[in-house]
Amino acid sequence: MDPLSDVLALLKPRSYITAGFDAGGRWALTLDDLAGRIKCYAVVKGGCWLSLGDDVAPVRLDAGDCFVLPSGREVRIGSDPHVEPRRASEVLDPTRSGAVITYNGGGDVYLVGSRFEVSGRHAAVLLRTLPPLIQVKASGDQARLRWSIELMMEEFREARPGSSLIAQQLSHMMLVQALRLYLSDRAHGETGWLAALADPQMSSAIAAMHRDPAVTWTVDELARHVGMSRSAFAQRFRDRVGEPPIAYLTRWRMTLAGETLTHSRTTIAEVAQSFGYTSEHAFNTAFRRTMGCSPRRYARDVAGGGGG
Repeated sequence: MDPLSDVLALLKPRSYITAGFDAGGRWALTLDDLAGRIKCYAVVKGGCWLSLGDDVAPVRLDAGDCFVLPSGREVRIGSDPHVEPRRASEVLDPTRSGAVITYNGGGDVYLVGSRFEVSGRHAAVLLRTLPPLIQVKASGDQARLRWSIELMMEEFREARPGSSLIAQQLSHMMLVQALRLYLSDRAHGETGWLAALADPQMSSAIAAMHRDPAVTWTVDELARHVGMSRSAFAQRFRDRVGEPPIAYLTRWRMTLAGETLTHSRTTIAEVAQSFGYTSEHAFNTAFRRTMGCSPRRYARDVAGGGGG
Protein backbone atom coordinates (compact mmCIF):
# COMPACT_ATOMS: atom_id res chain seq x y z
CA MET A 1 0.00 0.00 0.00
CA ASP A 2 0.98 3.66 -0.27
CA PRO A 3 1.78 5.70 2.90
CA LEU A 4 -1.63 7.41 3.08
CA SER A 5 -3.41 4.06 2.78
CA ASP A 6 -1.02 2.59 5.38
CA VAL A 7 -1.92 5.25 7.93
CA LEU A 8 -5.67 5.16 7.28
CA ALA A 9 -5.59 1.36 7.58
CA LEU A 10 -3.97 1.67 11.02
CA LEU A 11 -6.35 4.40 12.17
CA LYS A 12 -9.34 2.30 11.04
CA PRO A 13 -11.59 5.37 10.72
CA ARG A 14 -15.15 4.26 11.46
CA SER A 15 -17.91 6.62 10.40
CA TYR A 16 -20.36 6.64 13.28
CA ILE A 17 -22.23 9.86 12.55
CA THR A 18 -22.97 10.86 8.96
CA ALA A 19 -25.36 13.76 8.67
CA GLY A 20 -26.37 17.02 7.09
CA PHE A 21 -26.33 20.29 9.01
CA ASP A 22 -28.65 23.16 8.00
CA ALA A 23 -28.20 26.43 9.94
CA GLY A 24 -29.67 29.91 9.64
CA GLY A 25 -29.36 33.44 11.03
CA ARG A 26 -26.60 34.33 13.47
CA TRP A 27 -25.20 31.23 15.09
CA ALA A 28 -22.00 29.70 16.40
CA LEU A 29 -21.05 26.34 17.90
CA THR A 30 -17.97 25.07 19.69
CA LEU A 31 -17.22 21.61 18.31
CA ASP A 32 -16.21 19.96 21.57
CA ASP A 33 -16.69 16.35 20.47
CA LEU A 34 -13.50 15.87 18.44
CA ALA A 35 -11.18 14.04 20.86
CA GLY A 36 -10.23 10.69 19.30
CA ARG A 37 -12.16 11.59 16.17
CA ILE A 38 -11.70 12.99 12.68
CA LYS A 39 -14.36 15.29 11.29
CA CYS A 40 -14.77 15.72 7.52
CA TYR A 41 -17.42 18.05 6.12
CA ALA A 42 -18.21 19.88 2.89
CA VAL A 43 -20.04 23.19 2.56
CA VAL A 44 -22.83 22.60 0.05
CA LYS A 45 -24.66 25.92 0.34
CA GLY A 46 -23.83 29.34 1.79
CA GLY A 47 -20.74 29.96 3.88
CA CYS A 48 -19.46 30.01 7.46
CA TRP A 49 -16.38 30.78 9.56
CA LEU A 50 -14.11 28.32 11.34
CA SER A 51 -12.02 29.55 14.29
CA LEU A 52 -9.13 27.51 15.68
CA GLY A 53 -8.42 29.80 18.62
CA ASP A 54 -7.90 33.43 19.55
CA ASP A 55 -4.30 33.35 18.30
CA VAL A 56 -5.24 32.14 14.78
CA ALA A 57 -7.19 34.17 12.22
CA PRO A 58 -10.67 32.73 11.44
CA VAL A 59 -10.98 30.80 8.18
CA ARG A 60 -13.80 31.46 5.73
CA LEU A 61 -15.50 28.41 4.22
CA ASP A 62 -17.72 28.81 1.16
CA ALA A 63 -19.92 26.54 -0.93
CA GLY A 64 -17.75 23.83 -2.52
CA ASP A 65 -15.08 23.94 0.19
CA CYS A 66 -14.27 20.83 2.20
CA PHE A 67 -12.53 20.67 5.57
CA VAL A 68 -11.02 17.96 7.74
CA LEU A 69 -10.44 18.38 11.49
CA PRO A 70 -7.97 15.65 12.55
CA SER A 71 -6.24 16.98 15.66
CA GLY A 72 -8.98 16.54 18.26
CA ARG A 73 -8.74 20.14 19.50
CA GLU A 74 -11.87 22.24 19.94
CA VAL A 75 -12.83 24.61 17.13
CA ARG A 76 -15.62 27.14 16.65
CA ILE A 77 -17.85 27.26 13.58
CA GLY A 78 -20.54 29.82 12.88
CA SER A 79 -22.06 32.52 10.72
CA ASP A 80 -19.68 35.13 12.16
CA PRO A 81 -16.44 34.66 14.13
CA HIS A 82 -17.66 37.18 16.72
CA VAL A 83 -20.90 35.40 17.67
CA GLU A 84 -20.75 33.85 21.15
CA PRO A 85 -20.76 30.08 20.57
CA ARG A 86 -22.79 27.38 22.28
CA ARG A 87 -21.29 23.96 22.89
CA ALA A 88 -22.29 21.49 20.18
CA SER A 89 -22.52 18.66 22.71
CA GLU A 90 -25.25 20.56 24.56
CA VAL A 91 -27.48 21.54 21.63
CA LEU A 92 -27.10 18.84 18.96
CA ASP A 93 -28.31 15.25 19.12
CA PRO A 94 -25.16 13.10 18.83
CA THR A 95 -27.13 10.02 17.65
CA ARG A 96 -28.88 11.36 14.56
CA SER A 97 -26.84 9.60 11.91
CA GLY A 98 -28.29 9.69 8.43
CA ALA A 99 -30.44 12.75 9.17
CA VAL A 100 -30.33 16.45 8.40
CA ILE A 101 -30.00 18.50 11.59
CA THR A 102 -31.66 21.92 11.40
CA TYR A 103 -30.21 24.59 13.68
CA ASN A 104 -31.47 28.10 14.35
CA GLY A 105 -34.14 27.80 11.67
CA GLY A 106 -31.81 26.67 8.87
CA GLY A 107 -31.78 27.99 5.33
CA ASP A 108 -28.46 29.90 5.15
CA VAL A 109 -25.66 27.33 5.23
CA TYR A 110 -25.79 23.61 4.57
CA LEU A 111 -23.00 21.13 5.34
CA VAL A 112 -22.74 17.37 4.81
CA GLY A 113 -20.15 15.01 6.16
CA SER A 114 -19.17 12.63 8.89
CA ARG A 115 -17.41 12.13 12.19
CA PHE A 116 -15.01 9.19 12.34
CA GLU A 117 -13.94 7.27 15.40
CA VAL A 118 -10.27 6.25 15.15
CA SER A 119 -8.07 3.87 17.10
CA GLY A 120 -7.26 5.87 20.23
CA ARG A 121 -3.68 4.73 20.88
CA HIS A 122 -2.66 4.92 17.23
CA ALA A 123 -4.46 8.21 16.71
CA ALA A 124 -2.33 9.93 19.33
CA VAL A 125 0.84 8.89 17.52
CA LEU A 126 -0.26 9.16 13.90
CA LEU A 127 -2.29 12.37 13.99
CA ARG A 128 -0.17 14.52 16.26
CA THR A 129 1.83 16.03 13.38
CA LEU A 130 -1.22 16.93 11.29
CA PRO A 131 -2.41 20.53 11.08
CA PRO A 132 -5.55 21.28 13.13
CA LEU A 133 -7.39 22.18 9.92
CA ILE A 134 -7.03 20.61 6.47
CA GLN A 135 -8.93 22.81 4.05
CA VAL A 136 -9.69 22.03 0.41
CA LYS A 137 -10.92 25.02 -1.58
CA ALA A 138 -13.58 24.79 -4.27
CA SER A 139 -11.08 25.36 -7.07
CA GLY A 140 -9.21 22.46 -8.64
CA ASP A 141 -10.13 18.99 -9.86
CA GLN A 142 -12.86 17.96 -7.44
CA ALA A 143 -15.05 15.78 -9.67
CA ARG A 144 -14.76 12.67 -7.47
CA LEU A 145 -15.24 14.64 -4.25
CA ARG A 146 -18.31 16.40 -5.65
CA TRP A 147 -19.68 13.05 -6.80
CA SER A 148 -19.52 11.50 -3.33
CA ILE A 149 -20.99 14.65 -1.74
CA GLU A 150 -23.88 14.79 -4.22
CA LEU A 151 -24.66 11.11 -3.72
CA MET A 152 -24.58 11.62 0.06
CA MET A 153 -27.05 14.51 -0.26
CA GLU A 154 -29.31 12.31 -2.38
CA GLU A 155 -29.29 9.62 0.28
CA PHE A 156 -30.24 12.18 2.95
CA ARG A 157 -33.03 13.56 0.75
CA GLU A 158 -34.66 10.32 -0.27
CA ALA A 159 -34.08 8.30 2.94
CA ARG A 160 -34.47 4.98 1.16
CA PRO A 161 -33.73 1.64 2.85
CA GLY A 162 -29.99 1.36 3.49
CA SER A 163 -29.42 5.10 3.10
CA SER A 164 -27.50 5.40 6.37
CA LEU A 165 -25.03 2.65 5.40
CA ILE A 166 -24.50 4.06 1.90
CA ALA A 167 -23.92 7.55 3.33
CA GLN A 168 -21.28 6.12 5.69
CA GLN A 169 -19.45 4.43 2.80
CA LEU A 170 -19.58 7.66 0.80
CA SER A 171 -18.18 9.59 3.76
CA HIS A 172 -15.06 7.37 3.71
CA MET A 173 -14.59 8.20 0.04
CA MET A 174 -15.09 11.87 0.82
CA LEU A 175 -12.39 11.76 3.52
CA VAL A 176 -9.82 10.11 1.24
CA GLN A 177 -10.61 12.43 -1.68
CA ALA A 178 -10.30 15.49 0.58
CA LEU A 179 -6.88 14.33 1.80
CA ARG A 180 -5.78 13.66 -1.79
CA LEU A 181 -6.84 17.13 -2.90
CA TYR A 182 -5.07 18.66 0.08
CA LEU A 183 -1.87 16.95 -1.05
CA SER A 184 -2.20 18.20 -4.61
CA ASP A 185 -3.40 21.74 -3.86
CA ARG A 186 -2.59 22.94 -0.36
CA ALA A 187 0.12 20.84 1.32
CA HIS A 188 3.17 22.56 -0.18
CA GLY A 189 5.04 24.56 2.45
CA GLU A 190 3.22 22.93 5.40
CA THR A 191 4.77 20.53 7.90
CA GLY A 192 3.85 16.96 8.87
CA TRP A 193 3.95 13.47 7.40
CA LEU A 194 0.81 14.10 5.35
CA ALA A 195 2.10 17.35 3.85
CA ALA A 196 5.43 15.63 3.13
CA LEU A 197 3.64 13.23 0.78
CA ALA A 198 3.19 16.19 -1.59
CA ASP A 199 7.00 16.29 -2.02
CA PRO A 200 7.93 13.49 -4.48
CA GLN A 201 11.34 12.78 -2.92
CA MET A 202 10.12 12.86 0.68
CA SER A 203 7.13 10.75 -0.31
CA SER A 204 9.49 8.20 -1.89
CA ALA A 205 11.57 8.04 1.30
CA ILE A 206 8.48 7.61 3.49
CA ALA A 207 7.14 4.92 1.13
CA ALA A 208 10.45 3.03 1.38
CA MET A 209 10.33 3.10 5.18
CA HIS A 210 6.71 1.97 5.19
CA ARG A 211 7.41 -0.79 2.66
CA ASP A 212 10.41 -2.22 4.55
CA PRO A 213 10.30 -0.99 8.17
CA ALA A 214 12.62 -3.77 9.39
CA VAL A 215 15.46 -2.64 7.12
CA THR A 216 18.26 -0.91 9.02
CA TRP A 217 17.80 2.29 7.07
CA THR A 218 20.40 5.01 7.47
CA VAL A 219 20.10 8.64 6.40
CA ASP A 220 22.76 7.93 3.74
CA GLU A 221 20.76 5.04 2.28
CA LEU A 222 17.50 6.99 2.24
CA ALA A 223 19.23 9.95 0.60
CA ARG A 224 20.66 7.70 -2.11
CA HIS A 225 17.24 6.10 -2.59
CA VAL A 226 15.70 9.47 -3.50
CA GLY A 227 18.73 10.82 -5.38
CA MET A 228 19.81 13.53 -2.92
CA SER A 229 22.89 14.34 -0.89
CA ARG A 230 22.80 13.26 2.74
CA SER A 231 22.75 16.78 4.17
CA ALA A 232 20.14 18.12 1.73
CA PHE A 233 17.88 15.12 2.31
CA ALA A 234 18.16 15.26 6.11
CA GLN A 235 17.37 18.98 6.16
CA ARG A 236 14.44 18.76 3.78
CA PHE A 237 12.96 15.74 5.57
CA ARG A 238 13.11 17.58 8.90
CA ASP A 239 11.60 20.70 7.33
CA ARG A 240 8.77 18.81 5.61
CA VAL A 241 7.94 16.15 8.20
CA GLY A 242 8.87 18.00 11.37
CA GLU A 243 11.31 15.38 12.66
CA PRO A 244 14.50 13.61 11.44
CA PRO A 245 14.17 10.58 9.11
CA ILE A 246 15.29 7.98 11.66
CA ALA A 247 12.95 9.43 14.30
CA TYR A 248 10.08 9.06 11.83
CA LEU A 249 11.17 5.50 11.02
CA THR A 250 11.30 4.59 14.71
CA ARG A 251 7.85 6.05 15.33
CA TRP A 252 6.41 4.14 12.36
CA ARG A 253 8.04 0.89 13.52
CA MET A 254 6.68 1.33 17.05
CA THR A 255 3.20 2.10 15.75
CA LEU A 256 3.24 -1.09 13.68
CA ALA A 257 4.69 -3.00 16.63
CA GLY A 258 1.90 -1.74 18.85
CA GLU A 259 -0.66 -2.92 16.30
CA THR A 260 0.98 -6.35 16.17
CA LEU A 261 1.13 -6.67 19.96
CA THR A 262 -2.55 -5.84 20.38
CA HIS A 263 -3.89 -8.00 17.54
CA SER A 264 -1.80 -11.16 17.63
CA ARG A 265 -0.24 -13.65 20.02
CA THR A 266 3.28 -12.73 18.87
CA THR A 267 5.78 -12.40 21.72
CA ILE A 268 7.67 -9.17 22.39
CA ALA A 269 10.92 -10.84 21.35
CA GLU A 270 9.38 -11.94 18.05
CA VAL A 271 7.97 -8.47 17.41
CA ALA A 272 11.34 -6.90 18.18
CA GLN A 273 13.09 -9.18 15.71
CA SER A 274 10.46 -8.61 13.00
CA PHE A 275 11.16 -4.87 13.09
CA GLY A 276 14.94 -5.19 12.89
CA TYR A 277 15.90 -5.19 16.58
CA THR A 278 18.42 -7.85 17.54
CA SER A 279 17.98 -6.98 21.22
CA GLU A 280 14.64 -7.09 23.05
CA HIS A 281 16.03 -4.53 25.48
CA ALA A 282 16.77 -2.07 22.64
CA PHE A 283 13.26 -2.59 21.29
CA ASN A 284 11.70 -2.04 24.72
CA THR A 285 13.69 1.19 25.17
CA ALA A 286 12.67 2.52 21.74
CA PHE A 287 9.03 1.53 22.29
CA ARG A 288 8.84 3.19 25.72
CA ARG A 289 10.47 6.38 24.43
CA THR A 290 8.09 6.60 21.44
CA MET A 291 4.81 5.27 22.81
CA GLY A 292 5.11 6.41 26.42
CA CYS A 293 4.99 2.98 28.08
CA SER A 294 6.46 -0.50 27.80
CA PRO A 295 5.27 -2.88 25.05
CA ARG A 296 3.72 -5.18 27.64
CA ARG A 297 1.75 -2.38 29.28
CA TYR A 298 0.69 -1.01 25.89
CA ALA A 299 -0.78 -4.37 24.86
CA ARG A 300 -2.45 -4.82 28.27
CA ASP A 301 -3.97 -1.32 28.29
CA VAL A 302 -5.39 -1.62 24.78
CA ALA A 303 -6.75 -5.12 25.45
CA GLY A 304 -8.38 -3.81 28.63
CA GLY A 305 -9.94 -0.79 26.91
CA GLY A 306 -7.43 1.72 28.28
CA GLY A 307 -6.18 2.91 24.87
CA GLY A 308 -8.77 5.62 24.20
